[in-house]
Amino acid sequence: MSWEAIGEIVYRMLITQTGLTHLWWGQVLMWAVGIFFIYLGAAKHKEPLLLVPIGFGIFIVNFPLTPFMGTTDAGFPEFFRVFFHYGVEWEVIPVVIFLGLGTLTDFEPLIANPKALAIGAGAQLGVFITFIGTLLFGFTLQEAAATGIIGGADGPTTVYLTSALAPHLLGINAVAAYSYMALVPIIQPPVIRALTNKKERLIKMDDLRPVSRQEKILFPLIAVGVIALLIPAVAPLMGMFMFGNFMRECGAVKRLVETAGGALMNIVTIFLGLSIGATMEANSFFTTAKPLVVLSLGVVDFVFCTAGGIWTAKLINLISPKNKINPIIGAAGVSAVPMSARVSQVEGLKYDPNNHLLMHAMGPNLAGVIGTAAAAGMFIGMFR
Repeated sequence: MSWEAIGEIVYRMLITQTGLTHLWWGQVLMWAVGIFFIYLGAAKHKEPLLLVPIGFGIFIVNFPLTPFMGTTDAGFPEFFRVFFHYGVEWEVIPVVIFLGLGTLTDFEPLIANPKALAIGAGAQLGVFITFIGTLLFGFTLQEAAATGIIGGADGPTTVYLTSALAPHLLGINAVAAYSYMALVPIIQPPVIRALTNKKERLIKMDDLRPVSRQEKILFPLIAVGVIALLIPAVAPLMGMFMFGNFMRECGAVKRLVETAGGALMNIVTIFLGLSIGATMEANSFFTTAKPLVVLSLGVVDFVFCTAGGIWTAKLINLISPKNKINPIIGAAGVSAVPMSARVSQVEGLKYDPNNHLLMHAMGPNLAGVIGTAAAAGMFIGMFR
């Protein structure tokens, strides 16, 4: 074989087998996006358990010819595509994450103050405003519903709803949801200050009443029964959430609680983050303006959800002037647990160092989880 033939073979191998000649500017830009999310999670500790694997998934999938999200010559899914298809598209991973979240959740603040349910419902305002807004941008009903749920600040619910209604938006919706969840301490304080006055911020709330063990055991059973009857479409998500909480409160299955809230949840979180990040390929991201619309309206969504919770708290005070609610905790109706509750605590302490709002804010925070899931179930029932 001549040297020219050998050179031709080597040249063709470089052209067909390496990614160097297939690289384009969109992929380089997505590398920067992936590294940015890794930086937010690893360096700034903003939702690191999800932003780190999502960022790494975005980064690694945007190398040319990498066998991650396609199919083999035999038609089998490639590496990340396996987790995405069986875990996310089949809506398994979000449900398992909710099972783990249930084992980590204490509903005592919500049980002690049922008014928080109204605040959690009011905090879904941004979901419906964004739903209408995305329709005006030419989104379909399914795409608008999947995008609107971002403002509920509940990552697994966003993934669950988007995979059911608009799976082609799953990557950008999930990235937007988790990104803005990480930015809750930046987004919410200006909204709180704009919508409350000094007198309202200084309201001191009575201590929450004690909640009995029987109430805590019965709550998940009653809650899942009501939700399954009224919103059947979201029963898998909320059913596992309440099952995890029931296991926690009954005290008879500690090993299962430790597994569901620990190792199992950590495993599926890794697969969820990587597979979602891997959907953010440059070839699909830059072919439409919809990702930019989602990212832009996501901020509007969060602002109006925060405002909806605050306005609902103020409305409750007008209707029931006794035992007033500090409207700062209305912001916690955005279900970024427990981050938005901590924001309420920090904002309250700025105006009165002795006004501790954290436990009061956890009620609307948990109610927001239920409210977001209810909104998702309604959308699935209407548009699936």
